Amino acid sequence: MQATSAPAGVDVPGPASFASLVPVPAFSDNYIWLVERQGLAAVVDPGQAEPVLRALRERGLQLRAILLTHHHADHVGGVLELSLATGAVVYGPADETLPRRDVALREGDQVRIEELDLAMDVLDVPGHTAGHIAYYGRAAGVEPVLFCGDTLFAGGCGRLFEGTPAQMSDSLGKFVTLPAETQVCCAHEYTLANLRWAQAVDPANRTLQQWYQRAQQLREQGSPTLPSTIGLERDTNPFLRTRQVEITQAAAAHAGRSLNSPVEVFAVLREWKNNFK
Repeated sequence: MQATSAPAGVDVPGPASFASLVPVPAFSDNYIWLVERQGLAAVVDPGQAEPVLRALRERGLQLRAILLTHHHADHVGGVLELSLATGAVVYGPADETLPRRDVALREGDQVRIEELDLAMDVLDVPGHTAGHIAYYGRAAGVEPVLFCGDTLFAGGCGRLFEGTPAQMSDSLGKFVTLPAETQVCCAHEYTLANLRWAQAVDPANRTLQQWYQRAQQLREQGSPTLPSTIGLERDTNPFLRTRQVEITQAAAAHAGRSLNSPVEVFAVLREWKNNFK
């Protein structure tokens, strides 16, 4: 995997920054995050079993844990096959219907697996789905790290299939407060499309322009654009910046009316992104 240097001003980790944290491609644009340490592994949101089983074989790993963020098929479709093949313990949101769940989780719970150096706090982040959760903490020496499922994407956020703008805005607000260096492990390779839209919202943002250039370089090499970081998302993702003047003004101009709260700004941005070509 060939490396390229990021444009000045863009501090984004390269695709091979952490040997213990691997985005395993699945379907057309999903990533199943694999955490490995000393011959053992955990995976996050395995929508397909085959890519995970292949990665385990190639790396000589034994699967110990499966972490799920929400119930959508492209995140849980491989759970039964993987759990039966490996005996891995399945962790998942308490308030969603899943193919299998051995340990039910809600905000305030923790997932700790010492042999994987895994210590994750659970956050409730409804919006994309009603019971969506995220995992934040340490995984195989990578700290801090966020497995956010389909709540946050590089330059974007998940669609509101079951939740409200207020819920998603509040969920994203939990991420904004995390340390800037937090590695953001999103579940889809949506970065280029999201950043094209973000530039329509915030065309004068030089950091955003540079990040788009960097993301293009990575995709041209066939490399993931992820993980992102919370600091980079705070600087470039409109959905995390609904209190900033340039974003509120852009959203109001797009809506053709004044907007009176960050939730209203978020709702306009989400609809804008839904229809952006």
